[in-house]
Amino acid sequence: MPSELAVEAEGLTKTYKEKVALDGVDLAVPGGTVHGLLGPNGAGKTTAVRILATLTIPDGGRASVAGHDVVSQSRQVRRSIGLTGQQTAVDDLMTARQNLTMFGRLFRLPKAQARRRAEELLELFSLEEAADRSPKRFSGGMRRRLDLAASMILAPQVLFLDEPTTGLDPAGRREVWEAVENLAAQGTTVLLTTHYLDEADKLCDRISVIDHGKNFVEDTPAGLKRRIGEERLEVVAADPAELNRLAELVRSVVGVEVSTDDSQARISVPVPDGVGALTSAAAEIRAQGLAIADIGLRRPTLDEAFLHLTGGSQAVGPQPSQPNTPKTLEETR
Repeated sequence: MPSELAVEAEGLTKTYKEKVALDGVDLAVPGGTVHGLLGPNGAGKTTAVRILATLTIPDGGRASVAGHDVVSQSRQVRRSIGLTGQQTAVDDLMTARQNLTMFGRLFRLPKAQARRRAEELLELFSLEEAADRSPKRFSGGMRRRLDLAASMILAPQVLFLDEPTTGLDPAGRREVWEAVENLAAQGTTVLLTTHYLDEADKLCDRISVIDHGKNFVEDTPAGLKRRIGEERLEVVAADPAELNRLAELVRSVVGVEVSTDDSQARISVPVPDGVGALTSAAAEIRAQGLAIADIGLRRPTLDEAFLHLTGGSQAVGPQPSQPNTPKTLEETR
């Protein structure tokens, strides 16, 4: 991974009238990586992107993108970046090919070069078969991919994506994820804002957790999860009446106190050696002739890490009966 920082910020502050949007935010994003700004709506993510994209001047602090200061060298920054906002910017009166050619011309590419670049982007974003169709006939995911393609006309060093999958269905979100992964694989640095926990977990090399305009912590997705402990062994009793006996058996195997959930007849306990604890517990349960409905290991989730770091008290994300509903930090409010 390149060591040179593509995006750097120190102590960014921004206030709108009485509202503090940013309160000393720091960022350090190495080139060629995907970095996530994770937080609920109103956390300050979009304000940070607007400053980094030279659309807003900070009240305090400093920031640079692609080696250029966002205030004193804003023109150079704009030549080095692409930006995709929360709303798509494609024209439904044009075909996909015409949209990309038009953006090329707006970026002052010669006509022939704009056409060539449009064809390259149609292929890169798997839109060749839809090239001569209007975006109004596209799925949400296809429209977003076309919007991403438009932001890549000049092959920017840094691409800012502000909540790129908001409002998309699960299939559309996967399409956008694949496009972002392809861009990162080709060396583009991506700064992604999102309040979808699974999106940050899937795409980001590192994540900055932001709320109320402040950094809480920065780490890898796996590192954030490790902050609340390692794997947990979970056992579900087939007969709720046997829960206490089963809990005592598991405690004796792993050597630490266990947590029980009477409503679900579930036992949970943190285990440093997950596979060993699972194997030993399963063998002892079988030897004692106890019936169980389920047994397995579970890693901490990113939503649990966020709640742990920010002191939240409510569960985040969908219930088991809603597996395709995106998990959002707004559900903690």
